[in-house]
Amino acid sequence: MSEQKPHILLVEDEIHLARGISFNLEQEGYLISHVESGEEALDKVQVEKFDLIILDVMLPGINGFEVCRKIRKLDTRVPVLMLTARSEERDRVEGLAEGADDYLIKPFNLKEFLLRVSGMLRRSAWYRPEPVEEGYRFGDNEVFLLSYRARTRQGEIDLTDLEVKMLSLFFRREGEAVPRAVILEIVWGYSSEAETRTLDNFIVRLRKYFEPEPSRPIFFQTVRGVGYRFSRK
Repeated sequence: MSEQKPHILLVEDEIHLARGISFNLEQEGYLISHVESGEEALDKVQVEKFDLIILDVMLPGINGFEVCRKIRKLDTRVPVLMLTARSEERDRVEGLAEGADDYLIKPFNLKEFLLRVSGMLRRSAWYRPEPVEEGYRFGDNEVFLLSYRARTRQGEIDLTDLEVKMLSLFFRREGEAVPRAVILEIVWGYSSEAETRTLDNFIVRLRKYFEPEPSRPIFFQTVRGVGYRFSRK
């Protein structure tokens, strides 16, 4: 089995720069996901696991400092490399105070950038061993998001990528009524509610896996006129 490529999230709204960075990182053998705003980055981090986040400070909407602070609430260990066109010392200090691991001022030397990335990934692999995964328990079920599997009263099942994304979203927003449009956008990438039937069928599948009585759900509840709510109880 081939070694999995390190997965990097690039948060950069300058599209030409983002294309150049993505190309050079892919040439180094990394898997790149690119978004252009902090809001998109936070949605991604909630449903996907990254080995490194490269985060521009100056973004439309919420800035990189705020994004970094929120990322740290979701994941205390993922390495964050901040990029900025500013050279003031206070910006570097603020970025590090918000939880960034390293800081690079644009324009930067490509070789230095790639060395910085490889060094951060190497340190990350050293201080973050393969997780002894703790399952997420509800009812008679236990879900292991990192290894894409679950234990249910029907036995052990393998989970698909979309199922893991969906479950991760529900677990993070436990008790909240999550609108259909939000679920579609975060899990499937749709920007409208045109595919609600896909979502509804997907919920039926999750109920079949995890509910004691799928026709009378207690975990994956329908919120009329809104969407769905997950509850452990």
